[in-house]
Amino acid sequence: MENQLNRSSFRRLLLTGAAGGIGRAIRSRVAGFAECVRVSDLHGALDQTAAPNEEVVACDLADRIAVDALVDGCDAIIHLGGVSVERPFEEILEANIKGVFNLYEAARRHDVKRVIFASSNHVTGFYRQDEKIDAHAPKRPDGYYGLSKSFGEDTAQFYFDRYGIETVSIRIGSVFPEPKDRRMMASWFSYDDLLDLLRRGLFTPEVGHTIVFGASANAVTWWDNRYAAKLGFVPRDSSEPFRAKIETTPAPAPDDPVAVLQGGAFTKAGPFDPL
Repeated sequence: MENQLNRSSFRRLLLTGAAGGIGRAIRSRVAGFAECVRVSDLHGALDQTAAPNEEVVACDLADRIAVDALVDGCDAIIHLGGVSVERPFEEILEANIKGVFNLYEAARRHDVKRVIFASSNHVTGFYRQDEKIDAHAPKRPDGYYGLSKSFGEDTAQFYFDRYGIETVSIRIGSVFPEPKDRRMMASWFSYDDLLDLLRRGLFTPEVGHTIVFGASANAVTWWDNRYAAKLGFVPRDSSEPFRAKIETTPAPAPDDPVAVLQGGAFTKAGPFDPL
């Protein structure tokens, strides 16, 4: 299988959310996954300078016609686009809910057969940090953002069952150069491990709809990632080398959700009352 995973088999790969934190970090590194990478984000947010094997297309994910044109001609999609933090529902609705529906409808119309969906650990954020769950545990979203990612996973399942579009949904932990706080000692996900999981998600045959957690091989973990074995994914990095640095920072109060719940601060964000 490794030989197959190392072979670029897509003519055009779409990367949405290319101007976001993760998108900027991996934009150049996914170039080997396809002959051409079409990168997209909102107009004004996106670096319009295209690398030799890139196409740059600005697109609002809430615009169904624009998304349909964006997906046209693509063979596979890495979908990072959308609001990536807890925000009022109206903002989440446009980018994360309408956006993911528009993307899968376009994938159906243009016969795209493989999607990597950037889900989130916030789909299960109301589990306690002293609980260990796998990807089949009941969802417990910790906010509007988590709800939108739960919707995205359900959308992926529906479009596989109904139309045969295969998806790997990655419940991303915390993707940064290094963990920033004590919570991230469990949720940290290195760029190298992320790239390996993206590669496996794109090129592993017959994934159906597979949900995996996106985390490195951290000494402390809340997630049993047994279903990642289907992709042959074994993370190589760990947050442990950063432990001494992190433990010099103040610890949260024992009853602070940041110290108790897997979703951390997301579990107490809002409410956002417009009335």
